[in-house]
Amino acid sequence: MAYVVTEQCIRCKHMDCVEVCPVDCFYEGENMLVINPDECIDCGVCEPECPVDAIEAENENNVKWLEINKKYAETWPNVTINRGAMPDAEKYAGEEGKFEKYFSEAPGEGT
Repeated sequence: MAYVVTEQCIRCKHMDCVEVCPVDCFYEGENMLVINPDECIDCGVCEPECPVDAIEAENENNVKWLEINKKYAETWPNVTINRGAMPDAEKYAGEEGKFEKYFSEAPGEGT
């Protein structure tokens, strides 16, 4: 089982998680991060680092997010350096329905 990034990351993109990941399995989109579930070693060190609780262990309730993480990890660039959160992250923290409103398929910068 892997960890997955969920909707709460969208428009926040805190990057504290990427600097603690021992296998560099985070990939960067324009406004969120994803985890490559095939690279994740299920260590869990990233989960407590996320200030908006956007990282969860894979389970039956987040299958949609597992699929999204897998899909975009294949096309977005790998990211290993914490460049900080998006400038207006606090404004979007905790908002519901962010996927439908804000999700972007565009890749991020990566490292």
